[in-house]
Amino acid sequence: MQRVENKVCIVTGAASGVGREDALLLAGQGARVVLTDLNEEAGRQVAAQIGENALFLPHNITNESDWQRVVETTVKHFGRLDVLVNNAAILAMASIEDTTLDLWRKVLTVNSDGYFLGCKYAIAAMRETGGGSIINMSSVAALGAMPLFCAYSASKGAVAAMTRSVALHCKQQGYRIRCNSVHPDGINTPMTQALTGGQELSQEVLDQDPMNRMCAPRDVANVVLFLASDESRFINGAEIRVDNAQLISGI
Repeated sequence: MQRVENKVCIVTGAASGVGREDALLLAGQGARVVLTDLNEEAGRQVAAQIGENALFLPHNITNESDWQRVVETTVKHFGRLDVLVNNAAILAMASIEDTTLDLWRKVLTVNSDGYFLGCKYAIAAMRETGGGSIINMSSVAALGAMPLFCAYSASKGAVAAMTRSVALHCKQQGYRIRCNSVHPDGINTPMTQALTGGQELSQEVLDQDPMNRMCAPRDVANVVLFLASDESRFINGAEIRVDNAQLISGI
């Protein structure tokens, strides 16, 4: 079953990790995918793996003109835009006392400003062709307390609040554009592995522990696929956790 057949999707941060899995899964289910990233070599390799239904574009998500170029190129190349996956992000470990103003601004600029720009320009394209789905990657850090990730938590909290605002705005305007946020806990990607000294973690070993907090990128991509498809047509402004009940465990 081609669950997103002929839908045109932009996936940011698609060169590795969750973004790579998002792009591969969406393409495997019939979508035409525009992959964006700062890592051009890895991004082009993923696009080449997908084939003619993929296009790679270098993209700094903090740059407004880059967003304009990416959306315009997507529409010119594939004819429309149906799905935006705001996935690219940075992760910094620092408490409130250890977070410098420069680090705070850097994390908020990428993780919040970048998503704001994506939503803004995706809406402009989607409303011209009858609607679409915006999927914002947030975190359980937006919903619970993570004292060692001060700036990251704040940035993902902003994403969650903005998602709700976007969802209601588009509904009230009659755009038929849905906007939802996805809230994973740990994800077994190079970005999170860097926090453990760069040690590669076996997902098979992790999954043997029922208390495991570290999911695989495909676990998140499966949720993205659902939100991109028409199966989720009545889900709008939702916060979907992918955390093995971590947020409600009290641990």
